Amino acid sequence: MSMKNKIALVTGGSRGLGRNMALSIAKKGLDIVLTYNNNKGKANEVIKEIENLGQKAIAIQLNVTDFGKFEEFFDNVQQSIQSQFGVDKIDYLVNNAGIGIHTPFSETTEEQLDTLYNIQFKGTYLLTQNALKILNNGGGIINVSTGLTRFCLNGFSAYASMKGAIEIMTKYQAKELGERQIRANVIAPGAIETDFGGGVVRDNQDMNKFIASNTALGRVGLPDDIGSVVAFLCTKDAYWVNGQRIEVSGGQSL
Repeated sequence: MSMKNKIALVTGGSRGLGRNMALSIAKKGLDIVLTYNNNKGKANEVIKEIENLGQKAIAIQLNVTDFGKFEEFFDNVQQSIQSQFGVDKIDYLVNNAGIGIHTPFSETTEEQLDTLYNIQFKGTYLLTQNALKILNNGGGIINVSTGLTRFCLNGFSAYASMKGAIEIMTKYQAKELGERQIRANVIAPGAIETDFGGGVVRDNQDMNKFIASNTALGRVGLPDDIGSVVAFLCTKDAYWVNGQRIEVSGGQSL
């Protein structure tokens, strides 16, 4: 078959939610470019898993706060996919890379605020802008927000504020990129058991129980709950979903 597979680029794809997203998208028959910040070993493990699913994958290092290197990064992506996949454009961009900071509003420092702004908002904004030159018309952008933009848990004021900005940005992307038939959507996971934010949800039994009791489906989320929804947005099945915030939380704090 000479038809080329579609390609999704997943940032922060070496662990946690990003790893699950990359694997779920690969199961839909797409090839994957994933980025990692510093853990090349973990990234290579994910590549092997994707290859075991019968898809192709490559990992490229990226620091989402190294704004001046984004152009060079996408040149590198383009060269890599040309040599490995035989195409020069990607079809989907999944902006997953991020960190969590959990601090009360009254104690959040300027440095913490700047860190979250740079990683969660400025990095995503500028990276996506730079991605446009290698994103196929008719492709898609999937941004990642949080259930915490709709309901509040103490300690996430700065994190959730940046994600609120991501949600507004997503609508503007959908509106302005519509002429290229590029869709932009944002998923908003509820609380998930990963090492995110120092494993605050996974390892703190009290918080875990509290969240489970406030979730309609009666448990805390797992990475598997999220990746499949991102994968759906990377298919033709989702072609008429655009400019939407899709919460994936099991019905948390309804």
